[in-house]
Amino acid sequence: MKFIIVGLGNFGAYLAARLTDKGHEVIGIDSDMAKVENAKDNITHTICLNATDKNVVKNLPISDTDVVLIAIGEDMGASIMATAVFKELKARRIISRSITNTHETVIRAIGVDEIIHPEEETAERLSKKLEMKGVIDSFDISDGYNIVEVTAPKEFVGQTIGETAVRNRFNVNILTIIKMRNRPNIFGNMQERQKVMGVVSAQTVIEDNDILVLFGEINDIQKILDLNEE
Repeated sequence: MKFIIVGLGNFGAYLAARLTDKGHEVIGIDSDMAKVENAKDNITHTICLNATDKNVVKNLPISDTDVVLIAIGEDMGASIMATAVFKELKARRIISRSITNTHETVIRAIGVDEIIHPEEETAERLSKKLEMKGVIDSFDISDGYNIVEVTAPKEFVGQTIGETAVRNRFNVNILTIIKMRNRPNIFGNMQERQKVMGVVSAQTVIEDNDILVLFGEINDIQKILDLNEE
């Protein structure tokens, strides 16, 4: 996968380095040359530029990039402007770091695809979410075992949990299902909200856009993710 990471502070630089280590192509960007120099040996590509300048940013390979992550952690204005620039340039998927509640409200209104809170989410955990297509969230339980939230494969939609036979086919358990519901935000725009079903049974029907909470070894969970690629 190809990533653009904007902001090479501690969080952004570490995340960019971890994604590079895992074999992804990463462009790390910062307006501070010292941060660019510090990170250049650990990231595929590093560039010193102002991500709030549309005329400069448009020269980046945005159309070929899977994820743009705005990791700026100090300057709220720069974060908002950079987010707006990449949104205007039609970045495929934008994830933005939230600095304050007000900041989060503004970038949600701009229309980012996902908001992260580094104080709650480690770069290691986020790197796993980004590199495994279809993963919504991930929690390490022990070596090899994870609880992972994934988008329900189309093959499962309309089937009961029993009919999918995920335990026998993949050695994975479905712990619960998260239903997505559209509700208006304070600006009147429709936004998705989550509703957790609680304990599910073999008769529970999986619907389109459901998020499945899976437990198992990461290699087995990957086989379920691969169903959407078939």
